[in-house]
Amino acid sequence: MSEFKNVTVQKQANVYFDGNVTSTKITFSDGSFKTLGVMLPGEYEFGTDLEELMEILSGELDVLLPGHSSWLKITDGMSFVVPAKSKFELKIYKIVNYCCSYIA
Repeated sequence: MSEFKNVTVQKQANVYFDGNVTSTKITFSDGSFKTLGVMLPGEYEFGTDLEELMEILSGELDVLLPGHSSWLKITDGMSFVVPAKSKFELKIYKIVNYCCSYIA
């Protein structure tokens, strides 16, 4: 899906890591939400309360998921799932555009 229809868009961006990671929340009519964002090259650690599906629209990164000992290479069009109440690490090599879906 390349676009979302009938959504509410948060005007103020969420800015993390001195501006190297930004995202904007979009909310659907059923109350579910996603974030769309951009990550610049660098290394980051994130925590999540809800389970997340991270879709990588463009870019190149490695991800270290909870309970894993090796990094996974992720590129354009790939995705990965992060368990609820966990932390994960990212190494961004090329600017990443992403869509994050939160699974309740």
